[in-house]
Amino acid sequence: MKRVLLKSVIALAAALIVVPAAVIGWQMLRSEDPGMASPVTDRAAQVSRGEYLARAGNCMACHTVRGGAAYAGGRAIPSTFGTLYTSNITPDKETGIGNWNADDFWRALHHGRSRNGSFLYPAFPFTSYTKLSRDDSDALFAYLQSIPPVGRPNQEHALRFPYNQRILLAGWRALYFRPSEYRADTAQSVQWNRGAYLVQGLGHCAACHSPRNSLGASEAPLALSGGMIQSLDWYAPPLNSNIGNGLGHWQTDHLAALLKTGVSPRGAVLGPMSEVVGRSLQYLDDADIGAMALYLKSLPAADSLPHTTAQQPEPAEAERIMKLGKKLYGDLCVDCHSGKGEGIAPDYPPLNANQAIAGGSPVNAIRVVLNGGFPPSTAGNPYPFGMPPFGPQLSDQEVAAVVSYIRNSWDNRAGFVSPSEVNRYRSVPID
Repeated sequence: MKRVLLKSVIALAAALIVVPAAVIGWQMLRSEDPGMASPVTDRAAQVSRGEYLARAGNCMACHTVRGGAAYAGGRAIPSTFGTLYTSNITPDKETGIGNWNADDFWRALHHGRSRNGSFLYPAFPFTSYTKLSRDDSDALFAYLQSIPPVGRPNQEHALRFPYNQRILLAGWRALYFRPSEYRADTAQSVQWNRGAYLVQGLGHCAACHSPRNSLGASEAPLALSGGMIQSLDWYAPPLNSNIGNGLGHWQTDHLAALLKTGVSPRGAVLGPMSEVVGRSLQYLDDADIGAMALYLKSLPAADSLPHTTAQQPEPAEAERIMKLGKKLYGDLCVDCHSGKGEGIAPDYPPLNANQAIAGGSPVNAIRVVLNGGFPPSTAGNPYPFGMPPFGPQLSDQEVAAVVSYIRNSWDNRAGFVSPSEVNRYRSVPID
């Protein structure tokens, strides 16, 4: 019996060593599609195209630290595993990608591997960028090679053990990543396919608008069913909803206006999405914006929003909270958002049936009441109306009451908010 048990232990130990080693070896040695690049006859046009694509992917936002040189990296990306720092992608030969070639760059975008073959952390959204064509990858690289080089050394990631062991990404990749260039759906129009290409690939919308599992992988990324942006403490609402003010009920031109200008008759963008519109989407041509809107409108609809897990108060307490919330709403909110929460388009967004506010998470509403917020300043809306911060004049209990009132009035049926939830976000920066 002891001999049998010993053999079993040895076999298990061997499996625990051999299986991970096999996964690592498979990931390290698997063949990599080099892509098929087209001959370049007009270098200037390729660089111009790359600049446009860099805008579409919002590359500068992540690869530029506040107050720093463009694309020189250093921006902190907090996560549940620690903090990552974006890399220098200027053509500096010592600290940037000046010694890279187009094949190296394609390898990073399409395969999630650095020039030296090491695995890239998926905070860099190669899981979306893998869908880019080789020609677009080469255009992006040509543009980045044309910008001024900046000598800024990359900062080491500050990740907890074992997440700081890069080799373990082999297992993550085996579970959650397959290189897959976008293939057009022949049953759909050219415009639809263009929108799908931008949303699924370069726009990497799933990075925010999909829930993530405990290992940080997006769940059903093509569904775009919404999720918490853990690193920023904002809720990215579903893009596939037919509930309330979900995109399924929006007119395509209203959705296009939101993407292009940050405001529309049906809603406005705040928080992280304000940066996306201000730095990226407003610079896309109308055809690409229209294609993205068409594709998003076509997503298979979700018939329900994520369920809130907030504990509901007893009836008497709920009545007290709603009474206080109604008074505060009448004092502070009604002039802009109206008595029934319809808002005044396009300057003041509706609160009724607004899934970004009355969805599964109250975080957006709490943060906006506390800190205020503005849509981005764009060419189509250069002087946006904003909301003042009420955090300095309202207690946690009062903020909780007015947010609870908004989330449970008119057509909204969401969870109540506790003062402790408000207090959690009172000290969180707005950006």
